[in-house]
Amino acid sequence: MSNLRIDTMRMARRNKLVGMWAANKLNLVESDTKTYSDDLAKAAFDVNQNDILAKIRSDFDAAGIVQSDEEILAMMNQCWLNAGNQSAQSSDTSDGALVQIARNLMR
Repeated sequence: MSNLRIDTMRMARRNKLVGMWAANKLNLVESDTKTYSDDLAKAAFDVNQNDILAKIRSDFDAAGIVQSDEEILAMMNQCWLNAGNQSAQSSDTSDGALVQIARNLMR
């Protein structure tokens, strides 16, 4: 697997984790949390929609959530590290889901 693909998969994993955190802050219900985090994960494969900080900032502002850009970026960095740790471990079902998302977007 190429380094670019590995980095993209890690970015998708990171976006999914950040999306779950942001959805929790936004008090989304479980099904909306999954949709929100999946949409952020898909953004890793779309160069036109990969400004995750801007997306979260906009959503937080609209919902009246007080969170600084630095706090959001710190969470994004933590999720990047967690995503790297996940990829170092054996594949799990979330990896399978990310691969399927990537395949669907490449069609």
